[in-house]
Amino acid sequence: MTDNFAAMSIAQLSALFQMRKADPVDVAEAVFETIEAYSDKAVFVTLLKDRARAEAEASSRRLRDGRSLGLLDGIPIAWKDLFDIEGMATTAGSTVLGKEEPAAKDADVVDLLKQAGMIAIGRTNMSEFAFSGIGINPHYGTPLNPRSRDVLRVPGGSSSGAGVAVAAGLVPVAMGTDTGGSVRIPAAFNGVVGYKATRGRYSMSGVYPLAKSLDSLGPLCRTVQDAAWIDSAMRGVSSAPVPKRSKAQLDLVVPTHGVFEGAEPGVVAAFEAALGRLEAAGARISRERFPGFEEVISVMGKYGPLVTAEAFALHRDRLSGPDAAAMDPRVVARTRLGEKTSTADYLAILEARSRLIAETNALIGHRFVAFPSVAHVAPAVEPLLADDETFFAMNGKTLRNTAFGNFLDWCGVSIPCGTGEAGMPVGFLLSAVGHHDDDLLSAAMALEEVIRG
Repeated sequence: MTDNFAAMSIAQLSALFQMRKADPVDVAEAVFETIEAYSDKAVFVTLLKDRARAEAEASSRRLRDGRSLGLLDGIPIAWKDLFDIEGMATTAGSTVLGKEEPAAKDADVVDLLKQAGMIAIGRTNMSEFAFSGIGINPHYGTPLNPRSRDVLRVPGGSSSGAGVAVAAGLVPVAMGTDTGGSVRIPAAFNGVVGYKATRGRYSMSGVYPLAKSLDSLGPLCRTVQDAAWIDSAMRGVSSAPVPKRSKAQLDLVVPTHGVFEGAEPGVVAAFEAALGRLEAAGARISRERFPGFEEVISVMGKYGPLVTAEAFALHRDRLSGPDAAAMDPRVVARTRLGEKTSTADYLAILEARSRLIAETNALIGHRFVAFPSVAHVAPAVEPLLADDETFFAMNGKTLRNTAFGNFLDWCGVSIPCGTGEAGMPVGFLLSAVGHHDDDLLSAAMALEEVIRG
């Protein structure tokens, strides 16, 4: 294979298909060859060779006959191991779900991207039940961060395999979910683009939940343009994706508190350098205190995290039965914390959340919010495997910045903006208030080249 097709952006690969300079069947076979030759076998939990070959052959016929379904026809995609795939049990990074009935049909978003002509390559590994920002999985192995050159480093979670699959050049795009940062964290740690849509932008039918009040979806890919194309197809929109905005029209606000505490110097330096480039390019930058950030932390401290309350409700029966012994003990421990949240506490969280969303959105207005996706680069694996206290402390720190966007129902895009400690990638998180995804994607496309530097 002279070209690593999977290392291309969707736009590059699409152009080859439309000009008949590459064939979907050849590309699908090349993708499987690349995956099988890759030394880390923990990235994928399942490969869908028969399905992918059938879909690639159908795409090839369409393109040959001049009946292309559009920009995504023939493009390979990997799915996180919590999206229903027809005929397979949905295991969500766990072994206890393997005995469940196979899915009767694809998840709605899987079906929509199939209708757009995309080729389902396989399912990627993840944190068990999507309940960690680190990406360690004791059942299927932990995908290793391909950007590390010194020690073995974590991939970020919970969409761990998705982030590694794109960063390692195994697929051009992988679909993840994001409840507290599970798209944007692995994107930042692995140096790729990760887009978290506003909750409710896509159908969640056929997607195994973690906390339904927070769960959202989004792709990990190479460019913001790629994310915009995927977004259109997942909404069943046939019109052209959103256009770029002018840099000079963009106002960015940087929170002064809540997201920089304990940040590594290299992360801050890379982020500030990107801000400097943006300002030089004409973007208007301001810095303000976000009182809502402090109150989010206060609410969670008083009543417990919303995610643990809803995760416990989902897994309560499982935790009281024999399945608990077959689960990751750290997932079990964290999920059981939700039992402490009473019904009154849960309602108080929802009431506070509704108020904080309104207050913070009013503060932001039509501006975009910018801060580091994660306050540190991908940490080494070994210390986190060795000690529970170290793991839980790092997990909380890893999720801190991105979790604000989930609680406040924002949309966000993590874009690589440079490197920090040990030459590891740093993510620049650009966010907008909920249901302004088109504006966010438009702005992110305009700013991406400058942010990357």
